[in-house]
Amino acid sequence: MPRRTATMLASLLMLIALLCAGVLIPVPYAEMSPGPTYNTLGEHNGECVLQISGRKSCETTGGHLNMTTVRVTGSEYRMNLVEAVYGWLAHDDVVVPHSTLYPDDKTPDQVDQQNAEEFTQSQETAKVAALRALKKPVTAHVIVGAVQKGAPAQGELHAGDVIKSVDGTAVREPDDVAKLVTKHKPGQKVVFSVVPAKNVAAAEKSGKQPTGEERVTITTTKADKGPARAIVGIQAGVDYTFPFRIDIKLADVGGPSAGLMFALGIVDRLSPGDLTGGKFIAGTGTIDDKGTVGPIGGIEMKTIGAREAGARYFLTPKENCAAAAKDVPSGLRLVKVHTIDEALTALEKIRKGDTAGLPKCTTG
Repeated sequence: MPRRTATMLASLLMLIALLCAGVLIPVPYAEMSPGPTYNTLGEHNGECVLQISGRKSCETTGGHLNMTTVRVTGSEYRMNLVEAVYGWLAHDDVVVPHSTLYPDDKTPDQVDQQNAEEFTQSQETAKVAALRALKKPVTAHVIVGAVQKGAPAQGELHAGDVIKSVDGTAVREPDDVAKLVTKHKPGQKVVFSVVPAKNVAAAEKSGKQPTGEERVTITTTKADKGPARAIVGIQAGVDYTFPFRIDIKLADVGGPSAGLMFALGIVDRLSPGDLTGGKFIAGTGTIDDKGTVGPIGGIEMKTIGAREAGARYFLTPKENCAAAAKDVPSGLRLVKVHTIDEALTALEKIRKGDTAGLPKCTTG
């Protein structure tokens, strides 16, 4: 066999071997790509995304307030080298270390559970932020968020109980509970005044404030870790009572990043007219109960997904602006927001066609 032919054959065989290796050998990476968007003013699976008592129909003006998502490879899926290289070269995909999406210290089920909890919490804070923006009454309660197994509080306090006071001192913030308990020494008794979770659930159905306080006395114990201090083994949290029922019907979505768009959708549904003026507006961002908009992950994927869905404006958290501005999809305008009030002001400008003064995202 001529030397040149033998060399070419050897090179071809090596190339084939490399390609096979690239396909067969898994690499520790995962892929993120633009996911679907959902109009918070419209329907999903045949029912309104936002269901508010007294408001039976969904948006009919043609406007959109779309929340955006990122599609990721599954926790069990392992990319091969060829897929990773393709993802690195593709414009619409991002390849990241597998541990970025699925930390080594958490199981896939724990990651899914965390995402589900964050999504549920984002819905609650969205409701609070929206109602407060509309000057509607919202009552906050400090509650028992969780009870540690085997702790003194087990069987005495329950998740969802509203904590009114500890040793007669009114509780206004979750941190107040730990401060009041740790005034005791381990082994001493502490008295909680609570409204049982079952009473809270009944009040939510009737639209009334929860009532029926009970006194619960618990003997403290010493914390297992850290400095010697008294504990009862609960984690305090916050729950809210709303003046009417608000349900968000959207399945198979996780994480906290839809908070802003849910809040704006609720404001739209509870306000005369509409916020969009018939425009297609998308966005993202966490939101807290004070209406502050926070950053999210995957901003580049979300702007691409929004533009592909038809959005012309994208409400962008201030802290994500620099990253988003590096590669803006053609035809999409980024609008910087940091609070729900800023977002509402921006929507008013878009609705009126006064877009020259919209806050811009820059790479600087």
